[in-house]
Amino acid sequence: MNQISPKKLFILLLLNSLFFSCSPPPRQHDGPPPPDGYWNELMVMAAWKMGTLDLIEKKPEVPEDIAEHKDLLYRTTSTKDLKLDIYHKKDINGSAPLLVFIHGGGWTGGDKRDYLVYLLDFAKLGYVTATLSYRFAQEAKFPAAVIDVKCAIKWLKTHAGEYHIDPEKIAVIGGSAGGHLSMMIGYSSDVPELDGDCPNDSTSSRVQAVVNFYGPTDLTTEYGRNHSITKNFLGKTWEEDPDIFRHASPDHYLTADDPPTLIFHGTIDSLVPVSQSDNLKARLDSLGVDTYYHRLKGWPHTMDAAVEVNEYCQYYMREFFQKYLPLGGVQGVR
Repeated sequence: MNQISPKKLFILLLLNSLFFSCSPPPRQHDGPPPPDGYWNELMVMAAWKMGTLDLIEKKPEVPEDIAEHKDLLYRTTSTKDLKLDIYHKKDINGSAPLLVFIHGGGWTGGDKRDYLVYLLDFAKLGYVTATLSYRFAQEAKFPAAVIDVKCAIKWLKTHAGEYHIDPEKIAVIGGSAGGHLSMMIGYSSDVPELDGDCPNDSTSSRVQAVVNFYGPTDLTTEYGRNHSITKNFLGKTWEEDPDIFRHASPDHYLTADDPPTLIFHGTIDSLVPVSQSDNLKARLDSLGVDTYYHRLKGWPHTMDAAVEVNEYCQYYMREFFQKYLPLGGVQGVR
């Protein structure tokens, strides 16, 4: 980036703007259109460097009217104490649907406060929101992280009365590795070997909705099984144990009774190919599962860090939650 002159950056962005204005993506929804994207990731970086692409505030202040319950211990393991945070309006009455956000980071990093913007924005609307930590691959290999996030769901259900949670209205939301873990919760709730030894083992980990931001769905593809991140997560190569790649793939568990799913994925994602979400949408459709797919032309991995993409995604998330985990009257979903 340092070798590209400001003049060249300006010309590239101008060409990008002309390209997208001449060939807008097809409209699939009646709500706001997807924001104009970019030719490639270099163009995204150029836009950010030139100040034409605004990023969200990663560490917003918690408003005075929002209650924050931080670092609640939900599980103790040999390598890590696992904690979660909960947010809701201070004047909340009764119980409300719960939205659980799971951070990404290649199963090796990230922080439970990475999705603070979402946590606060949806808490302001009246939802209870939560976020959690889980064991990374360097601490424990698959299925450790999957077991952890399922234990968190069980803990939240067990303690629902203490935090105004409706245990029958829960959605899981995640991006990248967090999207993968959210789908594993949503699609494998009836798989005993992935429930582990949670303290609240008799409680179901079943949820009522899934939101997947650019998460890997099938680790058995040639790209997936050869990627260093996948092999590190599983602790095995394809040649050593192909079954573990299948058992770690959310699409391995798809059935007709899976929860409604909302998908967001950018077409220039160089880390998780958009074909992963294309195939997921096709599989869910074939099973008759309610599925809504936003395939954003010209946007990369972690695209919702951009303000305009984040606002777009939140609009359709609100509609999705209002249909399947309503706070009030039911509205349609596009």
